[in-house]
Amino acid sequence: MSKTKSMKKTATRTEKDSMGTMKVPADVLYGATTQRAVLNFPIAHRGMGWEIIHAFVLLKSSAATANEKLGKLDARRSKLIQKACKEINTSLEDPSSREEMMRHFPVDMYQTGSGTSTNMNVNEVISNIACRAAGKKIGAQDPIHPNDHVNMGQSSNDTMPTAMQIAAAVHIKGGLMPNLKKLERSLARKTKQFDSIVKIGRTHLQDATPIRLGQEFSGFTTQAKYAVERATQAMKELAGNMPIGGTAVGTGINTHPRFSKIVCSELSKATGIRFTESPNHFEAQATRDCVVDAHGRLNTIAVSLSTIASNIRIMACGPRCGIGELDLPAVQPGSSIMPGKINPVIIESVMQVSMRVAGNQVTISIGGMGGTGSLMELNLSMPLAAVTMLESITLLGNVSDVFTTKCIDGIKPNRKAIKESVERSLMLGTALAPIIGYNEAAHIAHECYDKGLTIREYCLQNNILPADELDKALDVSSMTYPHS
Repeated sequence: MSKTKSMKKTATRTEKDSMGTMKVPADVLYGATTQRAVLNFPIAHRGMGWEIIHAFVLLKSSAATANEKLGKLDARRSKLIQKACKEINTSLEDPSSREEMMRHFPVDMYQTGSGTSTNMNVNEVISNIACRAAGKKIGAQDPIHPNDHVNMGQSSNDTMPTAMQIAAAVHIKGGLMPNLKKLERSLARKTKQFDSIVKIGRTHLQDATPIRLGQEFSGFTTQAKYAVERATQAMKELAGNMPIGGTAVGTGINTHPRFSKIVCSELSKATGIRFTESPNHFEAQATRDCVVDAHGRLNTIAVSLSTIASNIRIMACGPRCGIGELDLPAVQPGSSIMPGKINPVIIESVMQVSMRVAGNQVTISIGGMGGTGSLMELNLSMPLAAVTMLESITLLGNVSDVFTTKCIDGIKPNRKAIKESVERSLMLGTALAPIIGYNEAAHIAHECYDKGLTIREYCLQNNILPADELDKALDVSSMTYPHS
């Protein structure tokens, strides 16, 4: 490449904001304020993510409708804003066009703590698309001004927390909950399929009394069921405490008293989620308690998934020199040096996601603390909390799907290994304790361990009980049902 070509300057146009003019790349839809943020925050080189932008745009469209209904915005401008919003979100909802649209939303996630830069980024893009649709040039700010019209009745201080709650609620409903329900159904099928299989229980990773494999999986199923309930509660916590309408500090200056209610109604229509105005805008803007609470439920879901995965991994360890009670689907070679080795890689991905979500819980908790992430009437960790929350939702939703389809659905019991381990277990002596006493049963267990015998073999050799009584006492299936 010639020196002349390599030094060729990128074409720009001049846009303006309240601080004056600014050179902006000619091929982008944002304006001067966004460009200042791009220059100010070259930190993570990671934007806010399409989910947050999508939520912001839903909010701006709903706000335009509300302002029109309240007589604050004329119908022509309202329709131009709504049309621009639809154009953006249609592109964002299509993975094939998402990347091109996100080029116009470049603001780094590590920015002003209120999210003002992202709010203005959205305002400017909507304004420019609307101006272009009205036959004006990009940057004209006429007939749609980014502050006067797109941001009418709003502040970054109430739109940013509102947008993060919209995004999280929408993606819990659409991404996380369906995959948790899928996992629950898969585990429920295994519970039914495995119900007749009696295995040895384990406590402290040591042999314990028998349990049915289906009973173990029923515990996993219930964890998944509770995970669905927790996700639902998290969504409701976010949707039921909307900050929009508080504007700068929660007083609602420069907006209509009915603005928030109408916006929430429009958002509910657009998403199928019941959004409602916060009962106290000062709490809604000064804190992120609802986000901390909601993510806490996600953290519990992560703990549940990790527990399920870890237990299944232990039961499947082997295949010949471990417990080996379960056979997992073989999805890829496990070693670059050991031929034939297959590892529980899907389970390991579940566990790593759970670790990440646990770390995200710390991040969001610190961000929500007064004096650390907050300052008087405004939380100052909102962009970080928004991105972190969405990451947890996305990871949990995706890994639940993978866990179900690539692991749980294909699990098979190793009946031979299970049967042999049950018969060898010294804990079968527990069933003898009510008949011969705890001390004698303990003595038999120790003798069996020292001599390499099973409980059954020792009892028969030493005439502890008649054979028919012994068979009844050592019926492992009956040990897995409650007795009076």
